[in-house]
Amino acid sequence: MSPVHRLGAGTKLAALCVCSLALLAVRSPVGAGAAVVGVLGLYALARLGPRAVWSQVRPLRWFVPCVVAVQWATLGPLAACVLTTRLVALVALAGLVTATTPTSLLLAALERALGPLRRVGLDAERAALVLALAVRSVPVLTALAGTVRDAQRARGREHDVRAFAVPLVVGALRQADALGEALRARGLDD
Repeated sequence: MSPVHRLGAGTKLAALCVCSLALLAVRSPVGAGAAVVGVLGLYALARLGPRAVWSQVRPLRWFVPCVVAVQWATLGPLAACVLTTRLVALVALAGLVTATTPTSLLLAALERALGPLRRVGLDAERAALVLALAVRSVPVLTALAGTVRDAQRARGREHDVRAFAVPLVVGALRQADALGEALRARGLDD
């Protein structure tokens, strides 16, 4: 077990928050490059190879070009590259936390961290449940997108945006409806 794996969930989440704030301050390509090198160093320290890094940032492969294009048009090429690099580094860093910590421990740490907010009316258990559902929804929607993409290819409509988007949205809404029914059945509907 690596030193990263042995760190507590609360420590990792606090470090993720600090690193996220530090990444927001990065404005230069050198700083963005240093952030990437730092994140890759943490993956190496955790004994996770390039495949693990790629599995964390792979979902961004369709999103990043859009972000680069918009930022390039509005802020210029340098700012676009720095912003995109920061985004990918942050996603990889968050992925490292989730790859080295069981979700149940992360959610328990979040619930403890949100505990003091009970005084102002926040239900920490409910907030942790919402976060757990959000975390669980990512692989479900990724699998749904893969299924829709396979069906699209089977019909010979790889480049038809509607043939991908419509079934994906309908499937996601069905998943959300099923989840809502399950929560209502357990008395969590208010």
